[in-house]
Amino acid sequence: MESLQSLYKQIYTDSVASPSVKASHRINYAPLFLPLTYYRQVPDEYLQLDSDVESHDGLSKILLHAYLQRPDLVQSTGSELDVIGAVGATENSKIQNHTSLVKKVAPVAVEPDVKMIDVKVFKPNFWSYHNDYFLQFLQNFVTSNWYKGGESNYSMVAAVTLQANYNNKQKVKWDNKLEMKLGFQTSRSDSLHNLKTSEDLLRYTGKLGLQASKRWYYTLQLLAHTQFMRGFKNNDRKTYSDFLSPFNANLSVGMDYNVEWFKKKLVGTIHLAPLAYNFKYVGRKDLATRYGLDSGKRTLHDLGSEFTVDLVWKFNNMINWKTRLFGYTTYRRAELEWENTLTFQFNKYISSKIFLYPRFDDGSMRDDKYGYWQYKEYASLGFSYSF
Repeated sequence: MESLQSLYKQIYTDSVASPSVKASHRINYAPLFLPLTYYRQVPDEYLQLDSDVESHDGLSKILLHAYLQRPDLVQSTGSELDVIGAVGATENSKIQNHTSLVKKVAPVAVEPDVKMIDVKVFKPNFWSYHNDYFLQFLQNFVTSNWYKGGESNYSMVAAVTLQANYNNKQKVKWDNKLEMKLGFQTSRSDSLHNLKTSEDLLRYTGKLGLQASKRWYYTLQLLAHTQFMRGFKNNDRKTYSDFLSPFNANLSVGMDYNVEWFKKKLVGTIHLAPLAYNFKYVGRKDLATRYGLDSGKRTLHDLGSEFTVDLVWKFNNMINWKTRLFGYTTYRRAELEWENTLTFQFNKYISSKIFLYPRFDDGSMRDDKYGYWQYKEYASLGFSYSF
């Protein structure tokens, strides 16, 4: 702004007093609008002894004024610009454009046809499902004169396992498993019952977990189980078990460890709960003492500690071992169950199973031969299907 004001005063205002100044209109005023540069010829003209100040053009006066008043604005010198090149220098020859070559090298772009696309956004599904079914049969025939004795019988076992698990991959898991198993057998020596239950189970296992580390979860677990039908012994009309007789529910707070061993061939969970609440209900009062309740009582409440181990070991495509170990103690009584199922899968539909189930319960009636221990086992061949 100072340069423009000075230019106005020195050229247009003084043009009346000094007509020769009109010639300065043809001077290149570009240095006024470029970064301030120190031109050596400007002070040289004023320092000459025979110099006529009035004859100098307005541009030199403005530059000299700027050098004296604002030396801090000087950014370069005229010698540096000479190395780069003179301002406003032009090429000697004009570059000609060959339109024919341009059309060949750079053809006109063809605008693509834009079509509307119907975009569907799906919410992530955090649920996974797994179902397992099997139906097994066993037939045993023995003639009446077999030298070791025995009797012919038929048996069958059917089982269904349904699983629905939720995992949002952000530290929250909710696992649900429902197990249903029912088996029947016939016995010629039993004149009172045509069929008796050999397997009878209805069990739900639910876990709500919050991730603490890579494999550990804070877990709230609910375990509830009963049976479908009444249970009898040979030639005995007495009922030894029934639906909701007994019914057990165990609610525990602890931690789960996710097992992935032997290159993920052995997988499952280990649940450790220092605090557990156990509820037992017996619908038939006459069975109360058989299941650890006081005579005439239907319910039992107690607190203790609990652990559950659920593992599946897949040895190969044909053989796998599934085990479940459950323990609960009130530090006055204890329950321990260990279920083992060894499966031989011959093809997609045919399989054979070996089931071993030892159990300890010192809250039930003591047996003269086995004490507080109980055992069950069977081997079967039949149909199975999983998806």
